[in-house]
Amino acid sequence: MTSATASLPASPSSRHFARLLYFFFALLALAVFAAQPVAAQSILRDAETEELFSDMVAPLVAVSELDADDVEVILINDKQINAFVAGGQRMFFYSGTIAAADSAVEIQGIMAHELGHITGGHIIRFNEGIETATGITILSLILGAAAIAAGAGDAGAGILAAGQQAALGKFLAFSRVQERAADAAGARYLSAAGITGRGSIDFFKKLQNYEFRLGIPQEDSYGRTHPLTGERVSLLREVYQADPAWDTPPDPEIERRFQRVKAKLLGFTSEPAVTLREFPESDRTIPARYARAYAWHKSAYPDRALQEVQELLAIDPTDPYFLELEGQILLESGRPREALKSLRRAVNLTNNHPLIASLFGHALIATEDDQHFDEAEKVLKAAVIKDNRNPFAWYQLGVVYSRKGDTARAQLATAESALLQRNYGGAIRSSQIAMAGIDENTPDWIRAQDISLIAKSEFERAAKRR
Repeated sequence: MTSATASLPASPSSRHFARLLYFFFALLALAVFAAQPVAAQSILRDAETEELFSDMVAPLVAVSELDADDVEVILINDKQINAFVAGGQRMFFYSGTIAAADSAVEIQGIMAHELGHITGGHIIRFNEGIETATGITILSLILGAAAIAAGAGDAGAGILAAGQQAALGKFLAFSRVQERAADAAGARYLSAAGITGRGSIDFFKKLQNYEFRLGIPQEDSYGRTHPLTGERVSLLREVYQADPAWDTPPDPEIERRFQRVKAKLLGFTSEPAVTLREFPESDRTIPARYARAYAWHKSAYPDRALQEVQELLAIDPTDPYFLELEGQILLESGRPREALKSLRRAVNLTNNHPLIASLFGHALIATEDDQHFDEAEKVLKAAVIKDNRNPFAWYQLGVVYSRKGDTARAQLATAESALLQRNYGGAIRSSQIAMAGIDENTPDWIRAQDISLIAKSEFERAAKRR
């Protein structure tokens, strides 16, 4: 027997109630999402790019109330144009944002804006906006449900709809206020750092052109999380043009490095055909050669890739990032012994940069020569001491320990790598195996215990969210 009402269409009141519930839980989901870290697998790491970002943001951080050691710029592999702050004092840039920018000062304008969010405590205060909106929503749910239960269906539906609109409006208004505050703070930081605001205006104009192409209405900002881009351009132009830094030329060295990194990023993230169309063989500039080297390498033409790199090294034989790329191409083309010379020199020229050192350690292991394992262990240990958030370096260190017969420490290194990749089950298993083979209360045993406890806690938290 089936219910006769099961196939009846929902009443207008019940449909309003369902929409309200959807909105309510969407707000809760947004709050949860804001608290979650960015997925590790989407993050792009590159020594040259990270050094550039650090130097670009440094003058802005210096004029803020922040500590330079605490601010980090992280690149996400995503073609969208976006940037945001999360997790304390970390700012995240989508690779599409770098690709869309024509100059370093455009990115510095965005960095200044994101610093404004950090110094304004907007991530912490984000929950205030959520709580206010959900408070309105819950109240309207209670009143609307009571009216519906009393038989006043239309009145209840009206209360629900009004509450939904009020809650959404309250949250969006809260978000727009934060964006205006970040714009104002960013303008102050650019001015104090002596960086022109022209880049900020230029990038906002790009965003406005995208909005025009997508047909996004420009008349009313009420239904938006950000103020209208045109409004922001008008307000900021007045501020920037009155600033002494308006006519200050960009730092030529930063600009040169930015164009290199932008081309390198395109070569790494885009299809080779796209890269080769953007940078044809007739373009003999350094950025073009850089991009083509990546394109040829991705296309499985290592000789053509090496030719581009060797021509770059003919221009500057001491450039560590050209040497790093040469070593990477040789290593990934099955020639690890030939890669050692370039990578060893790149490590020395960068004072043992941990990302380059981890690649060098990988090349030493890939030779399959036992004589290189002691050097690989030394190099990789130094790399994880400098940067313990590199799962690739931890994995390679685990390989070295395994080859040398130290199973317990191989499992400890594997646990470190698994934890960084949010593979909590793997981290628990490997850390427990490590604890069984390491003397109790030694530093390595305590670290294995810590990993096990952290992984168990995160595993349980993820299960509760599901």
